[in-house]
Amino acid sequence: MKKAWFAALTALAVPLIGSPQLGTSRAFAQDADMSFGEEDTSGGGDDGGDGADMSFGTDEPAEDSGGGDGDVISSLAVEGDTSGADTAAATDAGGRDAPVRGEEAHEEIFAVQQIYALRINRVELMPSFAQSLNDPFVSHTGVGLALNYWFTNVLAVGLNFIWYEGLESESDLNFFVRRSTRLAVPVNGFQFLANLNFTYVPIYGKFAMFNEFIFQYDAYVMGGIGLMRTRPIPVVDPVVREFEFGERISFNVGIGLRVFLTRWLAIFAEIRDYMYLETLENLNVELGTARNNVETWVQPSPAFVNNVTAHIGLAVFIPFDFSYNQPR
Repeated sequence: MKKAWFAALTALAVPLIGSPQLGTSRAFAQDADMSFGEEDTSGGGDDGGDGADMSFGTDEPAEDSGGGDGDVISSLAVEGDTSGADTAAATDAGGRDAPVRGEEAHEEIFAVQQIYALRINRVELMPSFAQSLNDPFVSHTGVGLALNYWFTNVLAVGLNFIWYEGLESESDLNFFVRRSTRLAVPVNGFQFLANLNFTYVPIYGKFAMFNEFIFQYDAYVMGGIGLMRTRPIPVVDPVVREFEFGERISFNVGIGLRVFLTRWLAIFAEIRDYMYLETLENLNVELGTARNNVETWVQPSPAFVNNVTAHIGLAVFIPFDFSYNQPR
């Protein structure tokens, strides 16, 4: 009988001083319950021991009102409550509403930006200064003007014109060579050249300068055919000989770089090679009346000449405004 009362008191004390995570207390209560239940069954049943034994022998989980560490359901509920985090994430650093999880983002990010300045259907006017590079005996200086029409964004057809007469000059080198060696180098003077050209832009992009300014640029190639008016400069027998300007068929190829200052204004630099067949002065002087024969003043066969010229100037696109055919 004493054992039955001891088991009942033990069963009452376990839920009061124990916690749901203490598995040892529950095991102890269950073991005690089972051992005393067997003895009470053999000893009689009028003292209510069996009722107490059956009541406390059942291992029922107690309710956890405090949300202890062992309560998995409470932990999952706390971890699943992300409403505060979502609310904080709904606003970005700039104070703008950011898309909440599950909503569609409407911000547009462009991996490839639009071309800074469109050329298609625009006219390009290009005043320039020209200077020859490969003739050490004559400085071919000129002023030029080019006009291009861009029928696509990378292809153009146009004209370029350079005026030389009155601006070029013979270098002192040729004079001193003739004087010291009694040898003359035939040289030629230019009046003007005019060419029909085609331009193609294979490369365009941008670059940064001084870690502050960003400039748009394009690199292009060109080629064409045209006309030159040139004449030999009399250096062998300048007292008698005098030459007139004549027309030559010329071909040209070149490369250029254009840097945009605005969407309609740019600076450019080009190098062109103008190739043509030139008539040169005859280095031999005939004697007697043959000295005045014009046919003896020039060499019997023309020479192939390369006139490599550098151009630098401005490019103005007309109209100043343009619009993109497609949205960003």
